[in-house]
Amino acid sequence: IKQVISQPEFEQLVQQIRELTARLLRLEQLFGIEASTPLSEQRYETSQFRTAEAQPGPQRPPLPVPPPPPPAPAYTSSPRAAPLSDDLESRIGSHWLNRIGIAAVLIGVSFFLNYAFENNWIGPSARVVIGLLAGIAVVLWSERFRKRGYSIFSYSLKAVGIGVLYLSLWASFQVYHLLPSNIVFAAMIVVTASTCALAVAQNAEVIAIFAIAGGFATPALLSTGENHEIVLFSYLALLDVALLALTVTKPWRRIAVLGFVGTLIYYIGWYDTFYDRSQLTPTLIFASLFFAIFATAPLLILHHDSDRRIPLALAFANGVTYSLQGYVMLISISSTETAWFALLLATFYLLLVRIKAGASDITAENSLRLMHLALAMGLITVAIPIRLEAHAITIGWLVESAALLWVAGRLKSDLLTTFALAALALGLVRLLFIDDFPLLSLFFNNRMAVYAIAVAVLGYAAYQNAGHENETRRTTAAVALILLNVVALRGLSLEVSDYYARQMPVTPGHPWSPTEFLQRRSILIARDFTYSALWMAYGAMLMIVGFWRGSAFVRWQALVLIALTTVKVFVYDTSQLDHIYRIISFVALGVLLLAISFAYQRNWIKLPSANIS
Repeated sequence: IKQVISQPEFEQLVQQIRELTARLLRLEQLFGIEASTPLSEQRYETSQFRTAEAQPGPQRPPLPVPPPPPPAPAYTSSPRAAPLSDDLESRIGSHWLNRIGIAAVLIGVSFFLNYAFENNWIGPSARVVIGLLAGIAVVLWSERFRKRGYSIFSYSLKAVGIGVLYLSLWASFQVYHLLPSNIVFAAMIVVTASTCALAVAQNAEVIAIFAIAGGFATPALLSTGENHEIVLFSYLALLDVALLALTVTKPWRRIAVLGFVGTLIYYIGWYDTFYDRSQLTPTLIFASLFFAIFATAPLLILHHDSDRRIPLALAFANGVTYSLQGYVMLISISSTETAWFALLLATFYLLLVRIKAGASDITAENSLRLMHLALAMGLITVAIPIRLEAHAITIGWLVESAALLWVAGRLKSDLLTTFALAALALGLVRLLFIDDFPLLSLFFNNRMAVYAIAVAVLGYAAYQNAGHENETRRTTAAVALILLNVVALRGLSLEVSDYYARQMPVTPGHPWSPTEFLQRRSILIARDFTYSALWMAYGAMLMIVGFWRGSAFVRWQALVLIALTTVKVFVYDTSQLDHIYRIISFVALGVLLLAISFAYQRNWIKLPSANIS
C-alpha cells in the first residue's frame, strides 16, 4: 500500500472506513444486533504509514477524490429506539395499531371470560385464579415494553394488571365469598407493597400513584358497613407513614397530597357515619397522629425540592383541618378544653418555626416558617373568643395585639406587626360595634377600662411605627393616632350620654306629662351642651399637645375637631339650646378660637411640615 497510494489518499480511505463503520453500528443498534467490536475500540494509526521515497519511473495519476459525504448525526444511546420514520404511516403502524391491537385482544378475552362465566364453564375459584394470573402476567409483560423504551405504554399495562389484581381479590371476598376478609386484606397489602417496591426500583412516580390508589381503595373494597375504627385508622396511619418514607427517599411531592386527601376522605366518611362522644379519645388520638404525619411532610418535601407551593398548601390545609377536627369534637364538651386545644396547637406551630428543613432554597424554607407562624397566631386569636365572653374577648385581642407588637419590635418582624394590627382591628371592631356594657357608675366602669386599654394599645402602635423607615409603617402610625383620638372621644361621649340617660324620668306605659316633657327637654339640652364642651376641651387638649410636641399632625386633628364643634355650635346649639347654654357655648368657643389664633400669631413654635412623633 505504501508504494501504491500517497499519504493523503490513504488518510481519505481511513476516513471513509470510519464513517461506514459508524453507519453499520447504528443499523446494528437499531435492529437490536449486538456489535462485535465497538466503534470506540477501532483505532487507525496513520502515522505508521509513510509515503515512500520517490522512485524513478512513470508516475501514476492520482485517484479521483470523491466528494465528502454529508456529516452523519451523532448517535447517542437511548433507552428507546428511534423510529424508522416520523411520518404518519410510521406512527400508525408502530404505535396506533399496536395499542388498538392490545385493546382488542383484552376486550375479546374479557368477552370470552364473561361468556364463560355466564355459561358456568369456569367456576368462581377458577375465575379468581385466572384474574390473579392475568394481572401478574400483564405486569410482567409490561416489562418487555419498558426495556424497549416504551415506558408510558408499560406503565399503562401495569395499571391494568394491578387493577385486575385488586378486583380479583375483591371478588374473592365480596362477590364469591371464597376467602375471609383478613386474608384478602393481607393480600391487598402485599400488592400495594410490591407496587411501591416496583416504583422505587424503576424510579417511577406514576407507579407509586398506582400503589397509593390501590392502598386507599383497599378499605372501601373490603368494607362490610360496620364500625372498625381502630383497624381502619391504624391501616391509614401505616399507609401514610409508608408514603412519608417514600417522600424521604424520592422527591415525589404529589404522593403526600394524595395521602392527605385520601385520609381526609375516610375520616370525614367515618365521622359522619359512626362517631359519637364515647369515641372521643381514640378519634382525637388518631386525628393527632394524622396531623403529625402531614405536618412533617412539608419539611421533608422542601428537603428535596425548592418548590414551595405544595408544602405551603399542605401545611395550611393540614393545620386548618386538624383545628376544625378538634373544635368539632371538644366544643360540645367544654369551651375551656377547646381553648386549651387551640393554644397547645399554637405552641406546636411555634416550635415548628424553629425547626430547619435543610432546604436548598432558603426562601422556600422561610416561607414555610412564616406559614407556621401565621397558623400559630391565628389559633391564639381564635382561642380568645372560645374561652372568654363579652368584653373579655375584646380585652384578649387587645392584649394579644400589644404582646405581638412588643415581640415584633424586638425581632424587627413585619409579619408579626401585621398579625398584631389584625388582632388590634378585631378588638376595635368588637369594642365599637358589638360590645354592650352594663354600667353602674360614671367613668369607673368596665367600658371605660376597655376603652382605656384600646387607647393604650393604639398609642403603643403609633409610637412603634412612627419613626420607621418604611412609609407604610409610618402611615400605620398616623392611622393609629387618629383612631386613638376617635376611640377616646367616643368613650368620653358615651359616658356623657349614659350620665344624662340615667337622669331621664321613666314612665313605662304612660304618656309624658307636661312636667316630664319639660324635664326631659332640660336634660337633653344639658347633654348637648356637655357634648360641645367636651369636644372643645378635647380639641384644646390636642392643640396643646401638638404645640408641646411640635407635631403638626396632632394640631391638624385638633383643628378638625374644633371645626366640627364650631359647626355644631353655630348650626345646632343656636336653635336647640336655651339662652344660658347658648351664651356659654358661643363665649367658650370664641375664647378658644382666639387663644389658638393668638398662639399661631405669636409663632411660639416653629411649625414642622409633618411630624407624628
